[in-house]
Amino acid sequence: MKVAKVGDLVAACAQLSASAGMTDRSVSLAIRSAMLTADPTAKVMATREVFRMWRAGLLEFAFTCPMPDVPARPDAPQLLHPGAMPKRGKGSAHGRLALIHALAHIEFVAIDLALDAAGRFGAEMGRQFVDDWLGVAADEAMHFALLTRRLRTLGCFYGALPAHDGLWDAARDTAYDVAARLAIVPMVLEARGLDVTPGGIEKFARAGDERTARVLQRILDDEIRHVRFGTMHFIDVCKKRGESPPEAWKMLVARHFHGAVKPPFNDSARHQAGLSREFMAGVA
Repeated sequence: MKVAKVGDLVAACAQLSASAGMTDRSVSLAIRSAMLTADPTAKVMATREVFRMWRAGLLEFAFTCPMPDVPARPDAPQLLHPGAMPKRGKGSAHGRLALIHALAHIEFVAIDLALDAAGRFGAEMGRQFVDDWLGVAADEAMHFALLTRRLRTLGCFYGALPAHDGLWDAARDTAYDVAARLAIVPMVLEARGLDVTPGGIEKFARAGDERTARVLQRILDDEIRHVRFGTMHFIDVCKKRGESPPEAWKMLVARHFHGAVKPPFNDSARHQAGLSREFMAGVA
């Protein structure tokens, strides 16, 4: 399959958007193009290209192009309601394979979550915010590629199993406010990954799958930085608004997180990510 570069996608979209006054080098247009790329391999390549072009100064800090309400998705995997997802089977080889597939899907959606954050809130938050979240998107693309490579090595592929259909809900629910987005996506959802990933690393290592364990360790190390970006920018937003970051976070979690923030917590990783006990007090 020939994968188009984002520069080509931007140029094509720019021709269609010229009448609306959009610049052909707008970072928002490049981000939108990547988000509207459905094929997983093409999305990975497009996301990396957006980040490369941004870092190289080839994209303008311009936000004339709106983000899509829903990113493009491939025909597979079949997306199911969370309650309809089949049980993975704890301890079995199939269960471990299903877990890798589930993690790959999480990382695939995380690409668009990071892209959307940069494109939707970048004008308000500034260049460093865009730089951070495009870097996160590139990391998520790399994580997805590593996990799908493991699936292929194990005789499977992304799309062979059904996947969770509720992961984009957090983006939809928090599209109105950057503080809400940061409070839920990096500071709750990704932070939960800090808590549960060490158990997954141990599970695969115990089963003799050191390669998958190393992939998960790499993901864990990167996710600490991602959560730290979220926490840092959330605190900055709260300071500008004259709000207490822990209290604002608790209010937004109560409003937007449809579940419980449950222990046990990976206190060491959360501390590295800037999530102090003050944030967690009274929530867990």
